[in-house]
Amino acid sequence: MPNNTEKGIAGEEIAIAHLLKHGYRIRERNWHHRHLEVDIIAETSNLLVIVEVKLRAGNAFGMPEAFVTKTKQQNLIRAAEVYIHQHQLDLETRFDIVSIIQNARELQVDHIVGAFYPTL
Repeated sequence: MPNNTEKGIAGEEIAIAHLLKHGYRIRERNWHHRHLEVDIIAETSNLLVIVEVKLRAGNAFGMPEAFVTKTKQQNLIRAAEVYIHQHQLDLETRFDIVSIIQNARELQVDHIVGAFYPTL
């Protein structure tokens, strides 16, 4: 049985394939800065897209995207700010979630565009 790291890598592979199929360019994968981490940083049409990937075997406890907590959202927003500053980017930024349910019977990929927004 795969461990959580292996499952995370598999989920990211599925998400990257989905994004590439839809014309996104992958800038970074598993980008880290201190305690901040972003699963995928992509770009499309002069738009920086910060992507959180959530993989579950089923939805008995809720859909995968329900596990992107407010704290995780805040960390992704902070990470995006650092990334933009480090790379001196002048791009609009969007926060997406790729929600994946994968088990022996199904593979369901939902790309939630603009899943959350920075608040003031």
